[in-house]
Amino acid sequence: MITTLGIILGLLLLTVLGAPLFIIISSIALLAFHIAQIDSSAVIIELYRLTSQPVFLAIPLFTFAGYLLAGSNTPKRLFNLSRNLIGWLPAGLAIVALVSLALFTAFTGASGVTIIALGGLLYPMMLQEEYPEKFTLGLITASGNLGLLFPPSLPIILYGLVAQVSINQLFIGGIIPGILMVVLLSVYAIFFYRKKIQKKERFKPSKAQLWQAIKDSAWEIPLPILIIVGIYGGWFTATDAAAVTAIYVFIIEVFIYKDVSIFGDLPKIVEKSMIMVGGIIVILAAALGLANYLIDAQIPAKILGSMQHFVKSPLVFLLFLNLFLLIVGALMDIFSAIMVIVPLLIPIAQSFGINPVHLGIIFMVNLGIGYSTPPIGMNLFISSMRFDRSITFLYRAALPFLLILLIALALITYIPALTLAFL
Repeated sequence: MITTLGIILGLLLLTVLGAPLFIIISSIALLAFHIAQIDSSAVIIELYRLTSQPVFLAIPLFTFAGYLLAGSNTPKRLFNLSRNLIGWLPAGLAIVALVSLALFTAFTGASGVTIIALGGLLYPMMLQEEYPEKFTLGLITASGNLGLLFPPSLPIILYGLVAQVSINQLFIGGIIPGILMVVLLSVYAIFFYRKKIQKKERFKPSKAQLWQAIKDSAWEIPLPILIIVGIYGGWFTATDAAAVTAIYVFIIEVFIYKDVSIFGDLPKIVEKSMIMVGGIIVILAAALGLANYLIDAQIPAKILGSMQHFVKSPLVFLLFLNLFLLIVGALMDIFSAIMVIVPLLIPIAQSFGINPVHLGIIFMVNLGIGYSTPPIGMNLFISSMRFDRSITFLYRAALPFLLILLIALALITYIPALTLAFL
């Protein structure tokens, strides 16, 4: 007992000192299996079962494609195209920023990469257009996760694997909620623009500029169309789409645009992307161990039994669920949260009649918002380091955008038709 208490205190100390999360999760799982005298070899079998599924191949393929896009001039071409298409609108540059952030996060699967890759491009241009620094940094920080619901989002794929829910249905279910968040933030940007900036001359691209932007992005424009039509139309599985994306991006960036050299840039991109994949697999193994213990110990059933005493309505359950997931999103990375929390939530949500696709979209939206939620949302610290601003300044900057995203979350949570309309 004393030894166990010492281990627990040691783990708490390691957590405070900033030890990697997978070490903490693994240690907790091993300790729990030891105390309960459960054979932990079942975890290895379960991990093998999960990673041997064909759809798991989509994760390294999409990750490689995302890092390849991030390492090329695609962000600049994407931004230039978006600006020439919709930059003439009131608050056009802010709307361009929102659309660009959403598209890029969908491909990279990581908001931190999006903030670093696109933030450096968006930040000076928005300041040049007389957007206040506070508004600019708030938009970039809080909107870094807008693409989590759009294909080929890695968290959606992992959620589908863990929850055993159709990944294609999850992508279809995320269409309206994802667009809703972008639209609400765009409306706020227009309101802010008209109230605070009111520039008489808005950006007006000429036909020549628009045509040039289209020609520059001619090989990248078909990519999202190919994936979206392929997945939504039932032509591709997630794995098929990942393979097509990886091959297509490799060809256009290496041989057509020649932004990435085979011997100079490509090895570094492969290394970075596979480190990311390795990190996901390590977290997956650690979290799967803990999740297996929790299920073996019948923790979900015990939580459900406790909840049934004071939560009678699905509406109240969804309220508690959102509060809980926002906290989880601020404390854990999205991959760990999916592995640890989803197996606990599914039986409880099923008992309240929550559709599994609806639950998945609620889960993703919450964790996306949690990344920018004070005091320890990951995106806040990434923006603080990237733009050299105090974390408290980022708190204040992100707050208006977080409030709007919370309104979107409430609508997505309590109007299931927004998720289930196309299913």
